[in-house]
Amino acid sequence: MSAPAVVNPVRNVARWSALTFGLVYGYVHHDSLVALEHNRSEQIKAENRDRLVSQAKAEWSKKHTPAGGIITDPDHPDFDLEKMLIHLSETA
Repeated sequence: MSAPAVVNPVRNVARWSALTFGLVYGYVHHDSLVALEHNRSEQIKAENRDRLVSQAKAEWSKKHTPAGGIITDPDHPDFDLEKMLIHLSETA
């Protein structure tokens, strides 16, 4: 039986260092990808929620706007008190 080959210690340190660096890099890279995906999914959820809220507001305003076109909601930007009072006086 022959004697085992002598391994250069520099080569041994380089191998273990490369392995350690690869493991650390893989762990950090995986965490960054997970965080990126989490942020992307949160952004999609927020956009979907905003879209649904705007649709609900549009449906609510469509449902609560009278057929005559007179806006009775004082918080609405197109609210006109004079038009509403004229409309109420005509209908009463």
